[in-house]
This record gives sequence, C-alpha cells and structure tokens, in this order.
Amino acid sequence: MELEPLYKVKVTCHYCETEFETSRVRPSLKRPYRTDSDFCAYYKQENPDFYVVRICPSCGFASTENSTGNLNDMQRKAFMEQIGNRWVKRDYSGARNLEQALATYKLGLLCAQVIQEKDRVVAGLLHHIAWLYRYMEDHTQEHRFLEFSLEAYVKVFEREGTGGNEAKLLYLLGELNRRVGRFHEAVQWFGRVIHDKRITDAAMIRASREQWALLREQMISGKMELPEEMLAGDKEAAKRSPL
Repeated sequence: MELEPLYKVKVTCHYCETEFETSRVRPSLKRPYRTDSDFCAYYKQENPDFYVVRICPSCGFASTENSTGNLNDMQRKAFMEQIGNRWVKRDYSGARNLEQALATYKLGLLCAQVIQEKDRVVAGLLHHIAWLYRYMEDHTQEHRFLEFSLEAYVKVFEREGTGGNEAKLLYLLGELNRRVGRFHEAVQWFGRVIHDKRITDAAMIRASREQWALLREQMISGKMELPEEMLAGDKEAAKRSPL
C-alpha cells in the first residue's frame, strides 16, 4: 500500500502559543527529479517547499523552522497592530496547491518584515517566492523577487557573515546576479569561490566554474566586453580543479 505523501505534525505558535497542526512531505519523497542552478527543485509528487511556512489558524502568525522563537514586546506589538488585528481565521494545515503555497509565503514574508526577522530568513522567503513564480512561468514576478532576494542575501553576507557555509552563499550571490542580468557583479562573486584557496567546497567550486563559463558565453553572445577579472581568471580557473 502506497504511503500518503503528507503527514501532520504539531507546532506551537510563536505569538499566541496555540498548538496547531501543519503538514510536511515524507522524507522518503523529498527527492527532486531536477534542480536549477539556484537550488530551485522540482518534484513528481508533493513539493516540500510548499509546506515550509507554518501558519497559526488562530492569530495568523507565520513562521518557518528557522524563525525567531521568542518574540519580544516590540515584535509582538508590531505583529498584532499590522497583521493580527486583521487576521481572518483560515486553515492551511492540509495539502497546498501552488497558489496556496504562494499565499503562505507572502504572509510569512510580511510577518518576517514586521517583526524585523533575521536577514537570512527574509532572504530565504524571498527566494522561495521567486521559485513559486518560476513554477507559474511568471517571469516578470520571478525576476522581481530574485532581485529582492539578492539584496537580502547581500545583507546576510554583510551583516551576519556566512555561517560556516561561505562557498554556497558566495556562489548563490553570483548565480542570482547572473539571473537578473548583473553580469559583472556575478563574475566577482563566482571569482571569489574559484580563486580563494581557503575555500575547499568541491561542489561549489565546480558549480562556480560551470556558471563562470556559462556567463562568459552569455557575455560573448551578447557582444559585451568581458571584465578584467574574467580575462585574467580564465587561465587561473582552468588550472584549478575541484578536490
């Protein structure tokens, strides 16, 4: 007998402390059949990313597993004034389609912005919203939210550091710049992964080299002048192989 792809877990609301149920995708089904270069994944059955945001049906507070757990008085006041007082009770505990998933992410983003959540959480929400628009093939909104997420990831780099995963964040900054057409900035970020001898993440070094090469082709086909970093780095990048 085939297992249902979703199962429910109980979580406690960070604002009103109500216990409520939310769905998750079974770990055995979290295997994408393909993944884009900015980590957007595609699944044959339920998409686990649809269930990242947990929404309290009582007060409307939306959070993720990475959200701040204990709200201070200022955060609580801001949430109630801007969101809680306007909340119309609804239940997102069951299966979610693409439109419902987008609604949960936008509420999650609004809550995060209102309580001034960590930059890393905000960046992730913005990036996921861009992916949802990509699934919808709404390229205008996807591009818009990729730019928002890029700005947020830059803040993560500037304010929080890289949290021990420097190569992945640097790579992502390069790839998002490439996707929104900021090619010269993309070269600089990819170059940091490729040329910094302190970085030993083989997968990210390899990915950065691949996207560097793709970016070079895009710039040549677009008859754009290659930046000095790329001209100088072509030879050096060719010499260095992933571990």
